[in-house]
Formats: sequence, structure tokens, C-alpha cells
Amino acid sequence: MPYVNIKITREGATVEQKARLIEGATQLLVDVLGKNPKTTFVVIEEVDTDNWGIAGEPVTAIRARAKASAGG
Repeated sequence: MPYVNIKITREGATVEQKARLIEGATQLLVDVLGKNPKTTFVVIEEVDTDNWGIAGEPVTAIRARAKASAGG
């Protein structure tokens, strides 16, 4: 009974994109490990960019700096 947890930043992933992630992760477990899709669980968690850090910095700050340097 596989359980897959996908964490993404909350930046507008659509319902369709999330459905594709669920389908794709499930199919990967079927293809690679021979798991039963009926007992494969996939959970997508969306995390605010304030709560996701890279290299010691919140993603919100990284995105703001990139936007400012791009002139936007």
C-alpha cells in the first residue's frame, strides 16, 4: 500500500495539474514496482512560499528579488 507525499509551493497549480501529478505518481509505482493503483495513495500538500526555504532564505524573498531585478 504505497503512500506518496508531494509537496509544492502554493503558486497556482491548477486542479488539472494536480490530477496529472496524482495520475503520474500512481502510474510510476505501477510501472516500476508493480504496485496496485487501487491501493496507492498520493497526497499533494501546498506550502506557502513564506514557509519554504532555499539556501537559508524564504522562497517569497527569492521570488521578490528575482522580480525586482527583472524590472517587474
